[in-house]
This record gives sequence, structure tokens and C-alpha cells, in this order.
Amino acid sequence: MTKSIKNTIRTLRFNAQEMTQQQLAETIGVSRQTVVAIEKGKYSPSLEVAFKIADTFGVAISDVFQYE
Repeated sequence: MTKSIKNTIRTLRFNAQEMTQQQLAETIGVSRQTVVAIEKGKYSPSLEVAFKIADTFGVAISDVFQYE
């Protein structure tokens, strides 16, 4: 069984006054397409981007990403 990285970005965005993918992308310095790919689990972000996402929502990185 292969492990994968799950994330809660969509939920975090919704709870942050329904932040758009574009707004998140601009905040963390990546393209909207990158945010889409990360949300869908098709792309694993760099450690720096992962920390920026967590920081944007004021949560621990483990609240954003789970390795299952």
C-alpha cells in the first residue's frame, strides 16, 4: 500500500472568509495552477511553500498536510 500526502487546504481556504485559490497563490508566491495541483494531491509543495501555506492560515504544518 502506497502512502500519500493529504491536505486540508480547501477547508482552510473556505474557513478563511472563502479565500480563493488565486488569493492563496498570490499570498504564498506561486501560480494558481500550483495551488490547484497541491489541493488535488497531484503535486507535493516544497517545504518552504508548505510552511508559507500553514503560516497564511495561522496553523501548524501538520494541520495542513498529513502523510497517510
